[in-house]
Amino acid sequence: MSALTRRPLGPLAWGLAAAIPVLFVGVFFLWPVIALVATGLTSGGQLDLGGIPEVLGLERSWRVLGNTLVQASLATLVAILLGVPAAYVLYRLEFRGRGALRALLTVPFVLPAVVVGVAFTALYGPGGALHWLGLDRSLVVVVLALAFFNVTVVARTVGGYWAQLDTRQGQAARTLGAGPVRVFMTVTLPALGPALASAGALVFLFCATSFGVVLILGGRDFANIETEVYRLTVQFLDLRSAAVLSLVQFAIVALALVVSALLRGRNERAHEVRVEVRAPRRGDAPVLAVFGLTVLLLHVLPIGALLWRSVQGPRGTGVSLAHYRALFNPPASSPLHGSVVDSALLSFGIACVATLIAVTLGMLVSLIVSRRPRSAALRRGIAIYDAAIMLPLGISAVTLGFGLLLTMHKPLGIGFDLRTSVVLIPIAQALVALPLVVRTLTPVLRSIDTRTREAAMMLGASPLRVLRTIDFALLGRSAGLALGFAFAVSLGEFGATAFLVRPDAQTLPVAIAALVGSPDPANYGMALAASVVLGALAAGIMVIAERWRVDRGVGGSW
Repeated sequence: MSALTRRPLGPLAWGLAAAIPVLFVGVFFLWPVIALVATGLTSGGQLDLGGIPEVLGLERSWRVLGNTLVQASLATLVAILLGVPAAYVLYRLEFRGRGALRALLTVPFVLPAVVVGVAFTALYGPGGALHWLGLDRSLVVVVLALAFFNVTVVARTVGGYWAQLDTRQGQAARTLGAGPVRVFMTVTLPALGPALASAGALVFLFCATSFGVVLILGGRDFANIETEVYRLTVQFLDLRSAAVLSLVQFAIVALALVVSALLRGRNERAHEVRVEVRAPRRGDAPVLAVFGLTVLLLHVLPIGALLWRSVQGPRGTGVSLAHYRALFNPPASSPLHGSVVDSALLSFGIACVATLIAVTLGMLVSLIVSRRPRSAALRRGIAIYDAAIMLPLGISAVTLGFGLLLTMHKPLGIGFDLRTSVVLIPIAQALVALPLVVRTLTPVLRSIDTRTREAAMMLGASPLRVLRTIDFALLGRSAGLALGFAFAVSLGEFGATAFLVRPDAQTLPVAIAALVGSPDPANYGMALAASVVLGALAAGIMVIAERWRVDRGVGGSW
């Protein structure tokens, strides 16, 4: 009998634990999103669907929609083509340093979008080492930057699944004379189908809702729905058109989420036999070469270009720390109110608050959704609860920020406008980070055998003591990774924050975007140096979190 039905803490305690996250998500997520939908579908308090054909009748709207779908589709294809070899190397081969390499390849996924955008401009833009290729402000660079993040998603999703496949069919095929390529194409690849489809759906979702990368690298010509909503809202105050485009994005995101959920269910049911990894062989050389080139060209080269150009003096005068000194004393042409250091300190403090909120709520949610009651009704209720808390994962940060901007004018009778303060920023960042925290902590609690809790209770332990000595003790093993994800995501969050910051209190990602948009080369140099600082903070946090984590099995899925 589960801990929810035998000697429970009490309906009030469990109800309160469940209600706090629901209230938070309801007030700061569902209400803003519903208000956003209403803006697109009503006029003067009456239902008015005229805005939908009006906006969708514009050539610009279809061009933006096409850009969104093409960019997401191509980036998903590239991420899968490069992520599968990475999954094989990191999860099927055994070699020294494999664990450290896995941890390092987590870093691209959590690097702030503005950092990646600036890194690719440093490589392909004016003055970059590969500017001669003519790819600056092109679809190719946008797709490569999106793949930069998501190769890791494919590698971890497919790799964790691949490591548990039964290899006996492949061995039988090789015994009958099939070569390695034929075995992979006819046996392994079909078996990996559920994991590939699930990873592809997630990557498509992430790419279709990308904001910072497309804003910096794509410009107006390659704008997607995210950047167009931002432009319509901030530059033209056309809230209705922005809301209609957000509704179109809802449909895209909903379809991707449905496909991902269906295929993830197949993925979870498909695990068969855990197989030991093996040492690399001569025949693995092509796969190792593809993996090495992926890391070098897609990850190392842009970040290396960013680092190198951040220490270049004005007009190529050699190595200099002038750009870093300007972070403390900006030039007169700086578009910022204050220094970049001020923005960094503000970002750090906001990220700490957001992390505290996300991890606290994430622990409460994980305690609820990890339970396995015998009652079918309770199980369905927990599944619905889990899906409700995961909703922020399926809505873009720009949509969230837009919704908060519409609704947080003296909400719930509060006597002041929350939009004029920084209060909403950590709330928005916590909402973005919460699903990742839950998905990191929940597998740990689900791994607890229910009989362990029951045995402790039979020996006289109180429900609170069971939680403290079993659940919370085991949660500590993955707390480091959850904290790392929450802090890194909050520190680099750009989409929602761009709507909510004040001109005199800009976070570091927003400050970097403002510097990139300035025509003064000195400001672009500051953007390079600031991107290095922001990237180093996010990467350092994730590396520490991976090393802090005790349970190496946690975090294998996204």
